[in-house]
Formats: sequence, C-alpha cells, structure tokens
Amino acid sequence: MTAFPLRRLFAAAAAGAAVSFGCMRATANADGTPLPGSARVAGPGAASAPKLVVFITVDQLRGDYPSRFPGEFRHGIARLTNGGAWFTFGFQDHAITETAPGHASIGSGRFPSHTGIASNSIGVIDPVYPLVVGLPNEIGASAQRFQGTTLFDWLAAKDKRARALSVSAKDRGAILPIGRSKQDVYWYSNSGSFTTSRYYGDSLPAWVTEFNARGIPQSYAGVEWGLSRDTSTYKEPDAVSYENRGNDNTFPHRFPADNRAAGYMRATPIMDSVTALLALEGLQRTGIGRGPQTDVMAVSFSATDYIGHTYGPDSREVHENLLRLDETIGWFIDSLYKLRDSSSIVIALTGDHGMSPIPELARERGQATGDQGLRVSLRQEVAQVRAGLRAANADTAAFLYDGELIGVDRAALKKARVNADSLLSAFAHAALQVHGVARVDRMTAVRQADFALEPIARRWAHQIPDNLGIDLVVTLTRYSTWGTLVATHGSPYDQDASVPIIFYGAGVKPGRYSLFARTVDIAPTLAAILSVKPLEKLDGRALLEAIVR
Repeated sequence: MTAFPLRRLFAAAAAGAAVSFGCMRATANADGTPLPGSARVAGPGAASAPKLVVFITVDQLRGDYPSRFPGEFRHGIARLTNGGAWFTFGFQDHAITETAPGHASIGSGRFPSHTGIASNSIGVIDPVYPLVVGLPNEIGASAQRFQGTTLFDWLAAKDKRARALSVSAKDRGAILPIGRSKQDVYWYSNSGSFTTSRYYGDSLPAWVTEFNARGIPQSYAGVEWGLSRDTSTYKEPDAVSYENRGNDNTFPHRFPADNRAAGYMRATPIMDSVTALLALEGLQRTGIGRGPQTDVMAVSFSATDYIGHTYGPDSREVHENLLRLDETIGWFIDSLYKLRDSSSIVIALTGDHGMSPIPELARERGQATGDQGLRVSLRQEVAQVRAGLRAANADTAAFLYDGELIGVDRAALKKARVNADSLLSAFAHAALQVHGVARVDRMTAVRQADFALEPIARRWAHQIPDNLGIDLVVTLTRYSTWGTLVATHGSPYDQDASVPIIFYGAGVKPGRYSLFARTVDIAPTLAAILSVKPLEKLDGRALLEAIVR
C-alpha cells in the first residue's frame, strides 16, 4: 500500500501547475517570526491598504483546537497563532451552529437573524440553479436566500474593479462568505470535480476545467491515509467502537481502489490540500490580489468537519487531521507569499462552528450526566399533534416542524377553529417531558430576555429572522443531539459555538487577546483595516485592539 505524503499531491498536480509547490521557500519560522533575508514577510503598519483579504474558514474548528496539542503545530496554525492577533475567547454567537449560518456571518458581520441563513436547510440549496458539472442527482445551489451585503460588496462599492474568488469542498462554504455577488465561486462535486452552479455562469472557466482534468482525487484510489508521526505522539485510542459505527475506525485508512476514492477523499486531509491547490491556481489565473484595488479570496477547508462527524472530536483521526491541516495552511501561506507581496495581504482565520463529543462517549467518560448526552427524537410528539389536527379536519401542514424549529400557520388553524397558542403550549409541554430536552421557548419571550444573563436566549434571538414564522425553539440538554450522526454540532452551547478568531498580516497588531469576540466582528475589523465603509448596519464591531493605529 502507498501512504499519501504531500509530495504525492504536488506530483499529481505538477502537470500544468504554475507553481512549483515542492520547492516553496518558507518566509517565516514556525512561531511567525521572519527568517533572515525574508523582507517580504508582512509586518505591522503596511504603507498602503492591503490588496488582498484572505478568509480562511476551517469547518468545525473548535476554539480549543489551536492550543489542544502543545508544541505539535509547527507550520500554518503555529504561524498564525504566534504571529497574529488571536482572540482566544471567540464564538459564533448564534444558536444553530451549523455550516451555512456560520459562513454567512463571517463575511457579513451580521447574525443569521439578519442574513436570512438560519440553518443548513435554509441555506444555499436551490434546484432552480443546477450544477454546471456534477452527477444527475446532485441538487443545485445559489445565494438567493442570503440577505444584505458582505465585505466584498463594500469593497466593490468603493472600487468596481474588486474581484473575489471563493473555494470549498462544500457549496455553502464557497457561496456564503461573499454573499450574493456573482464572482468566481467553486465547490467539490460528488463527481470528483470542482464545479459551480448556473447562478454564477453556464460553464466552468478553462482553468477550473484544466484543474479537474488532472484527476487528482481519482489518483488516490487504493492509497492509505496513515499517521504522519510515531504512534507515541497520539494519546487517543485508535480503536473506539463508536467511531464510524465500528467500521474502518483504525489507522491506516485505505481509499477504495476504484472511482469511489473521489468521494472517500472528503473525510481525509487530502480534501483540504486539493482545495488549497485550486485556490492558488485561481489566484494566478484570475489575477486577484495584484491591485490597485483590494480583492477577496475565501478558502473554506471542510475535511475537519467530515472527519469530526465520522470519528468524533476526541479521535486519533481528528488529531492526525489537525496536524495535516497545520501543514496545509503552512504551505498555502508560503505559496501565497511567493505569488503576492505579503505586505499587501491580510488574513483572517476562524471556524464556522465547534463540535460536541460522541454522546455515548461523553456519558461513559462522565462528561455528560443525568439527561445529558442523549439521542433525542420528537417524532411521537409531532405525530400526536398532527393526529389531533386530522381529527379536527385541519391541514396537518399547518404545524411546521424542523427539528428545533416549530411554527404554525395561524390563518389555517383559525379556519379550522384550532387555537394556535393552545396547540403550541400543548406541544411545548409534551416536548419538555422527553428526556434530553432542556427547554422549549417562545420566540416572543426569547427576544425579550436579558441577553447578559441568558446566553442561550441571546443566541436564539441572533438566529431567527423575524419573518421566518418560527414560534417555538427547542434546546436539548448539553451533549445531546438530534439524529443519528456519530458526532455532531448545532447547539447553542459553548462547545459548538466556540471558535478561534485570528487576524494576521498587514495592519494587524499581533498578540493574544482574551476579550469576548464574535465571528460577526471579523468583517468590521477587516473593514477598519481596509478603510472601507459597510453598506448597512452591522451586528459586529471592529476589534480595534488588534489593529495598528
């Protein structure tokens, strides 16, 4: 079997690649300090506004991950945490901590209640705009549900020459950081190629088609994902029955030997490496970041999320993936600095949400007690409500249920002579009897809560748009979860909401900051560095502590 060191990826991409990644010269030590003779490394107080903003979002990057393995990060994560402005008390300060709401808030400076992206299901899925390249059963996507503007829009309003490039393994990870703007936006299809939707254009540009033609994902058929360091480095057990439901849950992990390798790649570190390669190829072929205007490049690394869902956040797989992610971010920044003047670049790194442990493990280890760490379903309670509506000759669709979100069609219920508030109260009472349900709140009460004393109410208020028609929100107990994923996120608790927030490069004042910060503060902070005005009222604030003034 063959292991997959990064040099294999470089070799696979070499044909037609414009950058010689294998001989990339580092411009800084692992701690972020410049190497001798590396005068181009960005430092405080750049003479002019940055020409390139780089959003790096790591899907499922918990707030504790950058400091979880002391001394083990030696490349990109080390560089950013040691040489940047790191807000160690950072949060996605909303309740449904999922990928779509998180990415929408990062680039916009606004909570889901104002972006309109309240959950993954109310995100970018849009069959009206099919994929340009993809499998027949893949659903299209667009930014149609996104409301308002992003940092890119503010830059484009200042200088119409501004351009954006956004790439991710996920459609929502690529689309939402730049909002509704129709720029270069690409994500990974189940076909094993990067694609876009007809919201952005009718065909792929030549450079993306050429990148896909290299067949990098397919070249990993039969390859093994092994450990990069001695097994003594890893303190996590390698055989945990709950991980991946007991299947393929020990190292090494072997890619399928056929075309299924392209799909298997998602839950390995190679997914992030290929995403980084596409971003760098796009940087060169589109010419963004050369100025005189300020451009935006958004890169969302998704492998951490796929791996975390499959094996859980306490697994050896997550540990190994973070080491690989550190390497990927390291060579990505080194490559970026070879292609563009580093003194003209400002980088922001964060996560779109955190992660909860596997519920069964949390209970076994005493992390979850009592009614915590349970798998919860309200199917029976929902069925009872709908049976009652049928008995009253009311339309069952008048009761809207989507996991933690409940709404009613008041007009339809009134027509059937069913009291909407009585129905909601009865359902809330029934739901509260279910083990694993912590609270059921009326949105009217949530919006009137004291947010300083009620963080869960605050996060729900930040989540739900007024016009969404949601009457009740359900909060499970800590470490409890909906559904059957091995491990997941999405709750208003800190383990799912905590993420790192780091700024690095031009205009940034390095340091470690313990102030409460939110991802809605990222876009306003970058706007302050860039001297650009937002086009609307924001929920976030500029973190002036991190800006050279």
